[in-house]
Amino acid sequence: QVQLAESGGDSVHAGGSLRLSCTASGNTDNYFCMGWFRQTLGKEREAVAVIARNGWTNYAESVESRFNLSQDNAVNTLYLQMNDLKPEDTAMYICAARIGGTCSLASSFGVWGQGTQVTVSR
Repeated sequence: QVQLAESGGDSVHAGGSLRLSCTASGNTDNYFCMGWFRQTLGKEREAVAVIARNGWTNYAESVESRFNLSQDNAVNTLYLQMNDLKPEDTAMYICAARIGGTCSLASSFGVWGQGTQVTVSR
């Protein structure tokens, strides 16, 4: 079983940057795809970005010019660099992992972290 722990959420002003981290522990050998999702009260959870173990990435259109995924497999950590943050980026950001199958924004993920809050003020 894989466990995910997120960190890096904070409150920033519009235009600022944050880097979120997601560290996986447990049996990480079989995970194929990891991703970041975000959710605000009253809205459906939104897929933000995913990355396959081979480094292939896919981003939501709303973030693709501002956010960047990277991973350090040596320490089982996924990073989401978020630049030029906007108030509409305010959400709980949640890391997820998927074993096998495809890796896309529409994929179904079975392992979830607790989330880290990002708040962007005007």
